[in-house]
Order: sequence, then structure tokens, then C-alpha cells
Amino acid sequence: MSKNELKSVIKAGDTEITVISDINTDDYISLTDIARYKNPEEPNIVIANWMRIRSTIEYLGLWEQLNNKNFKPIEFEGFKIQSGANAFTLSPQKWIKSTNAIGLKSKSGRYGGGTFAHKDIAFEFASWISPEFKLYIIKDYQRLKQDESHKSLLDWNVKRLLSKSNYKIHTDAIKNNLIPPAISKKQEGFIYADEADMLNVALFGLTAKEWRTQNPELKGNMRDYATIEQLLVLTNLENTNAALIENNISQEERLIILNRMAIKQLKILTNTKSVEDLKKLSSQPDFLLN
Repeated sequence: MSKNELKSVIKAGDTEITVISDINTDDYISLTDIARYKNPEEPNIVIANWMRIRSTIEYLGLWEQLNNKNFKPIEFEGFKIQSGANAFTLSPQKWIKSTNAIGLKSKSGRYGGGTFAHKDIAFEFASWISPEFKLYIIKDYQRLKQDESHKSLLDWNVKRLLSKSNYKIHTDAIKNNLIPPAISKKQEGFIYADEADMLNVALFGLTAKEWRTQNPELKGNMRDYATIEQLLVLTNLENTNAALIENNISQEERLIILNRMAIKQLKILTNTKSVEDLKKLSSQPDFLLN
């Protein structure tokens, strides 16, 4: 999976289906996972049978013609003519390679591999498997997109209210469990290869690996469990770190500066009114912006 891709999982009954989201393209849904609903042991056979059908080839070709300027129509016509014949077979890989198709993707790997399709095509395949199963997939996919939309909206509000929070730095009210410890002498002398981990130490007092070791039962990473105050400070740390890098400040020096900054800002931001407003806002699943 590329650095631009995000993997999510939706459920249709007891079947888990992988969804790959890319910042540059629409979502792609695993046909392999969908096919397991019909044949858990050999899902590729289900996909191959679907791709032998003339109506499938016509649909795939029409989708490509509408969405892919580099699609090869001559090769498509050849497959369409052959489709339906007893000896005709067509794999996703052959379709992609021969026609320069983008609607299907073939990913290798024991975990996370298989055939993926643009959501338009995946829903069509699911309908061929079972109309009822298709509805379950669509319902949970819509739930996934609503969750993502809510998160994006919250992220936007964090940035919007950050400016309001920063100038209201006026109180010493403090919640001790939010403030990271000052970094140790050992940490001062340790150069972190990963910039993200350096920020983790500055803000949370732990590397990502150390957090996972201490919290094996939790999914995700420490930032998924951060408070609103910590997320606000993290935004400031990232901006400050970028400025320090531009000024050729060493990573060792930046770690010390950012840790002190995190401690100071968390003390100041705790219990400011705008942060409390943001907490109330984020607790509403379907809040609207004014």
C-alpha cells in the first residue's frame, strides 16, 4: 500500500471487506473479500466466472470509456467478442494489462492483496453475488464515509478554533495527567531518526513503539487517544518544528525546545473557554458549522 493510501474495513453481515482510499482517486473495494461471501476458500474463481460474462465486459468497458482517457478500446472489443464462449477466460490482471484499465487493481501480498475495484464496479459485482448482500455493503460503506466526513469536519474545527485558543493563554489551571515530563538527559542525547517519533516524545513522553508496548490492548496509535488539548499543541509543535528545521537546528536541540514548548502550552491551554467549546462541539456526531 502506498503512502497516500488509507485502508479501512466495512462489514456486510459477518463478511469483512477492505476499502482502500487514496487522496488522488476514489475508493477501491476488495472484490476478493466480496467474493468470499460466495466461496470462502476460492474467491478468485468467483471473480473469474463474473469476468467471463459478456454483460460484465460491457460494463467494465463502458466505465473505462467514461473515466479513463488512456483506455484501449480495440483490445476491449476483442474481449467483448470472445466473452461468453465456453473456452473464454479473463483474469483481472490480463484485463488491466491488455486494456490499460484503471477500474480494477491487482495487489500482491499475503495480507491485503487481491483484486480491488472502483466502488462503482465493486457494487455491480456485489449485485451479481447477491442483491441483498450489495445493500449491506452499501449501507456500511455509507457509514464509513459519514465517519470520515465527521472526522474531517472536526479536524477543520480544531484548526479554526486553534487561533482563538492561542491568544487566550492566560490561565495556570493545569491537569497534571496531561503534561508530559521533561525529557531525561538520556533522551536529550538521543537523536530520533523519525521526526514523528521526536514529536511523540516531546508531547507524550513516549515513542510510538514504547506506547504500543505499554498499551497492547489498544488499536491505532497514541495520537488516536490524544485529548483535544494535546491535539491543539501537536499542531503548534509541527509548525514550530518545520520552522526550526528550516533554520538548521539539530534534531537534538529541537527535541528539547519542543518538549519545553509542549509543557508550557498544555499548562496554558487547559480549561480555556475555546478548548471547552471545541470539546462540546466534537461530542456532537452531526454538528453543523455556523
